[in-house]
Amino acid sequence: MNEDSLKDFITLVKDVWTHGVYGVDIGKIILALLVLSLFFMFRGLFSRFVINRLKSLAQRTKSDMDDEIIDALGNPLRFIPVVIGVFLATEVLTLNGIMETAAYNLNRSLVIFTIFWALFKMVGPLSFAIRKLQDIFTISMIEWMVKALKLLVIFLGGASILEIWGIEVAPLIAGLGLFGVAVALGAQDLFKNLIAGLFVIGERRFNPGDWIRIDGVVEGTVEHIGFRTTTIRRFDKAPVYVPNSKLADSAVTNFSRMTHRRIYWKIGVVYDTTIDQLRAIRDGIEKYILESDDFASPDEVSTFVNVDSFNDSSIDFMLYCFTRTTNWGEWLKIKEELAYAVKDIVEKNGSSFAFPSQSVYLESLPDGAEYFQPPEDRPAKKLPADVMA
Repeated sequence: MNEDSLKDFITLVKDVWTHGVYGVDIGKIILALLVLSLFFMFRGLFSRFVINRLKSLAQRTKSDMDDEIIDALGNPLRFIPVVIGVFLATEVLTLNGIMETAAYNLNRSLVIFTIFWALFKMVGPLSFAIRKLQDIFTISMIEWMVKALKLLVIFLGGASILEIWGIEVAPLIAGLGLFGVAVALGAQDLFKNLIAGLFVIGERRFNPGDWIRIDGVVEGTVEHIGFRTTTIRRFDKAPVYVPNSKLADSAVTNFSRMTHRRIYWKIGVVYDTTIDQLRAIRDGIEKYILESDDFASPDEVSTFVNVDSFNDSSIDFMLYCFTRTTNWGEWLKIKEELAYAVKDIVEKNGSSFAFPSQSVYLESLPDGAEYFQPPEDRPAKKLPADVMA
């Protein structure tokens, strides 16, 4: 390699170093990468110092909302050093033309992304203010409102970034509208379930946690009311996903909204029971119910203890009353104590419980009929020896 070739090589290296990538000095690119790396490392220090400082200030207040907001803003705040690092790195590069415009749009997009990311995270803590409207709206409706607010933030943020890059949102929405019409034709059930879900929530038929029964479909506890289906967990702990349209069109029984819980028995005693015994049994059972605090009074609900019918093998009492509790476990306990009391009252009054039986009465025998007389026991005859042989 002669001297001129070496000079040409050095000149080539200088030219590449100066205009290496899209006319940008490689030295500036390296410096920009160092600046960006420095702010990435500064990110951890920023999160430990600034965020922890904000948390300590929030803990001094009586409200828990500011603590929730600081926790929610953790990731967006940690992203701020990255945005600053990208901005300074593009400033170091001293770009021109299209590259300068692209860097400008990139910095604006990162700033808008960070702002709307923070707003999206703040929707959760700020929803506590919306949840105070539970007297007006149901819990499920409030959850839908929070989800809709999050989707609105995402839409506005995405639209703002698209506008920065020169993509007009209005024609895009119009195109999506035409596409949505085509999709709607093939997704009628989806929109039907969505509208039915809105009606279910608006009518307040039930809330998560309620025990309901849908005739011919399922009985269990409501877990979640979604956009398309409602999750109901059966008592065997298996989840059932019921389309909202079926909930809107079917009869739904909400057991959680019972004011009282009913006990309805038919109690049969034997036909040998006298009228005085029947009255004593009836008065004893009624007295037990009226004197117990576990049962609602006749002023609140219907309460009956009466001789009701003459059954095939028993005289039946009708016992109709309501407990104050609607809790299933407590109701079973009260019903058990009532069963003990009824048995004790029946036995103390000299009667007993009837069971299915039939009696056959023979008034006379047909002419010429004879009673069957079983043969008397006779000693066995000894057989001859030749027969036994």
